Amino acid sequence: MTFAPVVVSLPVADRRRSFRFYRDGLGLDPVGEPAEDGVPEPLQFAVNDGLRLMLIPTGGFGWVIGGREVARPGSSECVIGVGAGSETAVDRLVERARQAGAEIVTEPGAQPWGYAGAFADPDGHVWMVTPHPDAG
Repeated sequence: MTFAPVVVSLPVADRRRSFRFYRDGLGLDPVGEPAEDGVPEPLQFAVNDGLRLMLIPTGGFGWVIGGREVARPGSSECVIGVGAGSETAVDRLVERARQAGAEIVTEPGAQPWGYAGAFADPDGHVWMVTPHPDAG
C-alpha cells in the first residue's frame, strides 16, 4: 500500500453499502486487497494523489477516537470539499452521487461563495463539490 499524506476517516454503519456507494456510485478506486467479504480491510479509497478516504465501522470508530461519542447520522461536524474541473463536472458528480443514493443537500448552482453542489453519503457525511477556480 502506498503512502498518502492525508487520510480522512469517517464512521460508517454498513461497510458493504459504503463500499458500493464510493466504488460503484462515485467511481473512486479502492485501496488494498479484498478481505473474505470482498471489501478491502481497512476500507480505503484513493480520492487523489495525496488524499485517502478511510471508512471505519461506527463501533470501531468510537475506539479510534478514544471513547468520544460518534456523531449520530445526519449531524455534520465537517464538510468534505472536492474539486471538479468545471461547473458541468460539478453537475455530473452531484448527479452521479444522486443516482448512487446520496441525499442532495444543495443542488448544483450559483451560491453566495461561487458555484457548488453538495450531497450526503449513505451515512450522512456531507461532500461539497466546486469547480476549479479557473473553470468557466
